[in-house]
Amino acid sequence: MYRDTPDPWHLAERWYERRKYDLTMASLPLPRYHRAFEPACSVGELTVRLAERCDRVVACDRVESAVATARSRTSALPHVEVHAMTIPGQWPPGRFDLVVLSELLYYFDAPTLRSVLDLAVDALEPGGTLVTAHWNHAVPDHHGTGSTIARTVGSVPGLTLTANHRETDFVLQVYERTSPDGTAAPSPAAREGLV
Repeated sequence: MYRDTPDPWHLAERWYERRKYDLTMASLPLPRYHRAFEPACSVGELTVRLAERCDRVVACDRVESAVATARSRTSALPHVEVHAMTIPGQWPPGRFDLVVLSELLYYFDAPTLRSVLDLAVDALEPGGTLVTAHWNHAVPDHHGTGSTIARTVGSVPGLTLTANHRETDFVLQVYERTSPDGTAAPSPAAREGLV
């Protein structure tokens, strides 16, 4: 798909995509993150937005031309790295306090999906944020929809669902990793002493 155009999904142009990115960013429970990981970054539309809220962003895609476009879009942002990588076989080292899995998980069969989710949770610091956002319509190459992905992610131990935005077209969920003693991360209101 990237052979014919640098942005085959028109991520920069469509109101649908821009609105979804705005909702994704608004759903993050913390104002700032130290280190984020965004696999399947495509042309870097969401990557640029994440860079505004993160001290470091590690992004990747398996398509070289998408990586080149994302690198070009983030070239003035020294705290952003964009790599050619394919998960789950390749996963960046270190820990993250934010992992964003957007429009990605429905490409994996059940065992691979579980592997990706295990890697994501293992890489998350306690209290870290995991975001999932997925198209909610059936597509022949997809192994599920936003709703089926949500059920799978919801069954992963060590995560607490903190935001659940569902529309006809997509499902956006935010989870936070529980602490080693099983304590859930406080809500944004609790963090500010409002409750």
